Formats: sequence, C-alpha cells, structure tokens
Amino acid sequence: MCRNLSKYALIFLFLALSGLIFLLRNIHTVENWNCHTISALYQLQSRIQSSFIPVNLPTFHHNRTFCAHLGQKPSPEDELEERYLLDSIAWPGPPPHSAPTTLRQTSDPVHSLFAILPTKGGREWHVGDQLEALVQMHDFQGRPKRYGGDFLLARLHSPEFGAGVAGKVLDHRNGFYSAMFPLLWLGSAQVEITLVHSSEAVSVLRRLREERPDRVFFKSLFRLGFLSETTVCNMCLPPDQQPLCNYTDLYTGEPWYCYKPKMLSCDTRVNHAKGGYLKHLITNKEALLFQSGVNIKVRIHASGPDRIDVLPPRTDKVEVESSSINPEHIKLGTSGYYYEDSWRPLNGVTMRQFNESSAITQCLKNKVINMYGDSTVRQWFEYLIALVPGLKEFNLNSPKNVGPFMAVDSAHNILLKYRCHGPPIRFSTVMSNELRYVSNELDGLSGGPNTVVVLSIWAHFSTFPVEVYIRRLRHIRRSLVRLLERAPGTIVVIRSGNLQALDQEVSLYNSDWYSLQLDEVLRSMFKGVNVLLVDAWQMSVAHHLPHALHPPPVIVRNMIDTILSYICPEK
Repeated sequence: MCRNLSKYALIFLFLALSGLIFLLRNIHTVENWNCHTISALYQLQSRIQSSFIPVNLPTFHHNRTFCAHLGQKPSPEDELEERYLLDSIAWPGPPPHSAPTTLRQTSDPVHSLFAILPTKGGREWHVGDQLEALVQMHDFQGRPKRYGGDFLLARLHSPEFGAGVAGKVLDHRNGFYSAMFPLLWLGSAQVEITLVHSSEAVSVLRRLREERPDRVFFKSLFRLGFLSETTVCNMCLPPDQQPLCNYTDLYTGEPWYCYKPKMLSCDTRVNHAKGGYLKHLITNKEALLFQSGVNIKVRIHASGPDRIDVLPPRTDKVEVESSSINPEHIKLGTSGYYYEDSWRPLNGVTMRQFNESSAITQCLKNKVINMYGDSTVRQWFEYLIALVPGLKEFNLNSPKNVGPFMAVDSAHNILLKYRCHGPPIRFSTVMSNELRYVSNELDGLSGGPNTVVVLSIWAHFSTFPVEVYIRRLRHIRRSLVRLLERAPGTIVVIRSGNLQALDQEVSLYNSDWYSLQLDEVLRSMFKGVNVLLVDAWQMSVAHHLPHALHPPPVIVRNMIDTILSYICPEK
C-alpha cells in the first residue's frame, strides 16, 4: 500500500514540476489570460479557427461612401480630378426608373447584327483610311434595342498575315454602336464584333461594385504561443459589429482593417490571405444575364460581308490629307497592331526583336529591374528568368507565387526583383511583414539611368469602388514624380490591364468591364508623366488567341520586346 502511495506521489510531483516549468516559460502569455474565461475547450476552438475562416461573415452595410472615402482626406485638387475621372468613365445604361426586364428583353448577340459601312468613294479602302462598322443590338425576341450600355469588343484581323488591331466602339445610346478601325496593312481584313456583357448585365456589375466591396473577403492569422485565431479583414469593414484592428499605412493613409481577435492583441498578426468569394450575390433572374455561350463573350454576325480588301495608300494629295494615318490614330487611340504575330507600336517606340537571350542580357547589363504589382507582372519575372540562362533565381524561401523574388546575373551585373503590392491582394498567404505599399517602396529607391521600375496594379481592385483605385494610383503617381525629380534618368514602365476568360462566377468579381474602367482611369492619371505604358489591353484585344488573365507566351514575348525596346532603343 505504501509503495503504491509513494509511486503516485512521485507521479504527482513530476506533473506539478512540469506544470511549473511550462508556467515559467510562458509567463508573458499567461499574464494576459483571463482565468475565468479561458478553458481547455476554448483553446481547442482557437486552434481550429486558425485553419478555418469563421462561418458567420460580417453583414456589410450597402453604403458606397463608407468604403470609397476611407483614408486621408483628399485635397480640393484631388477631389476635382476624382470627379473628372468618374465622369470620364460614366457608363450609359437602361433608362432610369424603367421596369425590371426579363431575359427576353435584354441584348441577344444572336439576333443582333453589324454591317460594314461604305466610304464616301464607295466600297474601296486604302491603307491609312478608317473603316466603320455599324452595330445594331436586338433582344432575344428580335426587337431592336432602344438604349445603349452594352459592352462590345471590336477587332480587325487577318489570320493569313498574323495581323490584328483593336477597334474603338462608340455608343450612340439608342441601340446602335459604331466600331472604328484604322487600316494599317495591305490585303484582306475581317471585322469581328463580340458582346461581352449586355447593358442589363453591366447594371448588375456596377451595383455590385458600389454596394458589395466585401464580395471577395480576406483573413489574417493571429498567433501568440500556442494560442491562435483567424479573423476577417478588408479595406471596408462595418465598425459597429465588433472591435477592429487598424492597419492603416502611416505614410500613405491607405486603410486596412481586421476584426480584433477575441483573446489576442492586434500586434500578433502573422499573415494575410485571401479568405474566399461570397456566393448568392445576385438573384436567379439576374443570373440569366451571365450565361457562357449565351450572353457572355458571344460573337455578333454580319448582315452582309464581314471582310474587305485593303489597297495601297492613296496617292491623291487631297485624299491623303483627309485620310492621313496619324490624326486617325490619335482619334482612335490605337497604340499598336500585330503583323506577322509581332506587335508594332504606334506610340513612338521603335520595336526591336529580342529573339536571343544574349540580346536581352546585353540590354539589361548593369541594371536593376524592380517589379511591383500583381501576378500579371510576376509573369514577366518568370518569363525572363526562364528565357535568360544567366539570370539565376536567388532562393529567398518565399512562398510560391507570392514572393518576394530575386534573380541575379553576377557576370553581367543584372539584378531582377519582384514584390507584390500591398492589400488588397488575393494571394494565398503573404506574411504580414512582407506587405508593402508600392508608393513606399518607390520612395526608398535611389533611381538613376540604370534603374528600371515596372508596375502592374489593377487585377485585385475590381471588387472595390473606383475611388479606391484612384486613391491608390494617386499615391503611386506622387512617389513616381518624386523619383523622377531626384533621379531623372530612371526608366518607368506601367502595364495596363488585359482581357481574361469569363464565366458567370468570374464576371461577378473580375469582369473585363471592371478592368476596362480601371484601365481608362490608369491611362488618364499617368498621362503626361514620363512613363511607358505597355498596352496589354489592346495587345489582348487585337490577338487571335483566347483571352486569359495571364496572357499566352506569344503576347508576353511582345510585351517584353516592347519594354526592352524602350530601355535599349536603336541607336
């Protein structure tokens, strides 16, 4: 009996000593505990929460101004610019106060048609002329539409020549649209018109953008010792539901919030990640407006011929003056076109072909290339290190597809770097200490003629009001202007957004209509700043390959050749 008691006493003593050692090693954590509220059950629950986002997501107040006007108060000049930008992208739609429409009353690409209009001289076109196709939209009952707002894409192409150019679509707001094209090559050219979204679908997308910026949500893991919690994060969180952790950037004023963990402090945040996509955002009736093969990216057929033959440039002096290429390019905003599958820019950059890796190495010799932004510029980083054998990626133990990444060619003194932009960023998991705002990174650069800055910031802003994007670009523009003032030789390249494959789900979060609106804002805000705009939008519209968020290699090659031609112009 005594032996058993002494054995149990030794076991009890061992357990007590173990508990005391654990207590001493975690004294700081224990001091923050509330002994009456923490139990073993709650500790288990906290561990489970580190792997799963909470089921009960916050109820978002559909208040546009709440999300759009967070951050630092803009100056009167900034407010004036913002109003101008918003007015410039205002999109026509169904008549106000019109009765809700059924699918049968919405735009139908099958019943719609287009026709190539003759020139003043008949049906004869020459290089340097402008081609116009008139589009008439009809509904599913075959009746003509009486209002505008449809999102159309126009392309003129010649498969036999590997040629293509994006057209400009003008909305007459009465169901008719004009598609305008510059004629830039000899021979056959075919018109292609595509309905991306009906005007009724665009109205739904516009409402979601203004009222549901929470439809992509984010999360962060908080951890201290063995205790961990995961909470919802976003740029706009209702402040009246539970306490918030405020991660607003001290320099730019860019807002970011997470709901405060129940048991941990705000400074225990470990990472940032995409939480997911909210479902059931639209009604069953609205869902009919987003059907692949029915009313998302469906071709519109011609009522007559859809091809023309382009003749050599006119020799008549009067005709040349009235059909000069350059004024029409300015009017149409054509940045370039494909011929033999090679991009030919019209913005003053003389295109060079960098088919050999040695030519790329020679161009980038003694240069530091800083890439900032989303995965569409990370694609350029990956393309270069795959193409240039001398560029060796330096292992920073960064998460795949997240970064930061770095590659070095020590023999030629080339340093290539990539870092993602700050939130909102829909990457899988980014460590919180790696979340950097591009404007702050730019302010830390010395710059100079051997410094190249490459930016691509658009894809992760599609779910927020446009004011959010304007604010972000304004901070970046200010930093770029400061950089170019202290180091005028710095080379700056900005990549525009591009088209992508769409279905119903993608349309509600990343529609090309959202990208188009952001693209127009980007162009306006950097007009007059000494930067090169790589027009990924027109490069994806003009090419014959299917649209993709990350364009196929042939388009990326042309983008890289455009950048290198700008960095290393022909002497």
